[in-house]
Order: sequence, then C-alpha cells, then structure tokens
Amino acid sequence: MTGRPRVGLFATCLVDLYRPSVGFATASLLQKAGCDVDVPAAQVCCGQPAYNAGDRRNAAAIARQTIGLLENFDYVVAPSGSCAGMLRHHYPELLADDPEFAARARAVADRTWELVSFLTDVCRWSDIDARWPARVTYHDACSGLRELGIRDQPRQLLAKVDGLDLRELDAPDVCCGFGGTFCVKYPEVSGAMVDHKIDDIVATGAATVLSGDLGCLMNIAGRLSRRGESVEARHVAEVLAGTATGPAIGGGDTGKA
Repeated sequence: MTGRPRVGLFATCLVDLYRPSVGFATASLLQKAGCDVDVPAAQVCCGQPAYNAGDRRNAAAIARQTIGLLENFDYVVAPSGSCAGMLRHHYPELLADDPEFAARARAVADRTWELVSFLTDVCRWSDIDARWPARVTYHDACSGLRELGIRDQPRQLLAKVDGLDLRELDAPDVCCGFGGTFCVKYPEVSGAMVDHKIDDIVATGAATVLSGDLGCLMNIAGRLSRRGESVEARHVAEVLAGTATGPAIGGGDTGKA
C-alpha cells in the first residue's frame, strides 16, 4: 500500500448515541497515526444484539448493509472490541452460505481492527503527546481480550501518557457483568458481577477506570454512581487523544461537539 491508508471508522451505536466524544477522539488518533478517516453516514448497529438473541435473519441483513458501506476502505476500525469482534469473527460465519456476501464478509473481516490494536499492531504508532496526571486502572473488556487478543496494546499506549500512573486490577480480565443482553436477561447475576468489579476498582485507589468498550464503561459507571463511589469511568481513546476534559461517563454530558 502506498500513501495514507483510508480508514472507515465504524463509530458504534453506543458511541454515536451516548458518547460521541469517543468517536472524535478515535478519529483524531487515527489521523495522528497517518490515516485518512471517513465515517460512513449510513452506518447503524453492527447487529450484535440481534445475533446474540438468536435473530440471525435480521443480524444478517444488518451485516450485509454494513459490509456494503465498509468494503472499499483499506481498513475498518472501531473503538470497541465487541463490535470489531462481531465484524471480524461473526460476520463470516453468519454469511458463510450467502453466495453474494460470503467472500465479501471475509474480506471486510480481514481488514477490521479494534482501535488500540490497530494503532499498535498495524500502524506501529505510539507517538502519544497526551497528559493525564492521575492514578488509573484498566478493565480488559471480554470481547477485545478473548476474541481479539487485546491486552498489552492499551497498556503500551498508556505508558506514553505523561503523568499517568496505571495500577492493575487484581482481576482485570474478569467480566464486569454487562455482556449486552446478558445484563437484561440475568440482572441479579450481572449486578453481583459488577459489584465484584467495583470492589476491585476501588481497591486500587485509582481516580479513573479506563477501558476500550463503552458498554462495559457505562455498566461500571452506573454502578459506581449508585454506590456513591468517586471513581470516574472514561474510554481509553479520550485519554490517549488528550481530549478527556469534559465530564466522565455518566457525568451528565454526552460529549457532543
């Protein structure tokens, strides 16, 4: 490939609806890493809620639309391991028997990356010029960790943030209890899981908990608030981009520009 890679930013519906500032931070990081960024206006949900609920017909229809929007980019990048995992691993399986889309799904899957993995593993970029003088901890979201192998990448980038003091959780890889529809179907189990996660977060003495998936962060932020804890929740992209200046997640602002 010659010249600047063209990246299709798959913003995700949670970012679009609840935390647009994560999308702006993602675009900023990609541009700093030498990419040209486009955000297809017609993008919608990746189809994961329907897929997880067993509604394969609607999930496949969403997948076909998404593939049509993203297949002409050099790369597809999402600030979410959950959504990136859906495109990368589940689209090819979902459309395996579709004669028109099977190969196209595999091609898009091969070019789809989660944000911090793309910055480190593809761009080999770590020229972080952000400052965040605070003690933080990091939650490894399940999809990014288990489907995409994302663990060291965010830590490598956070190590470049001036003033940041990362304190590891006792169990950083344990689920927070969100799990998309899981928290709706099994609220008691989900509530117990997020309480264990909050106990772990508070024990680090961190002022902020970071992660790469907004679903996890919203779940964690909500429980922190209900328990009266002072710890903030923020997406890692905002800290890396140096744009984490507004209210934290759940702090009364959507982060709209």
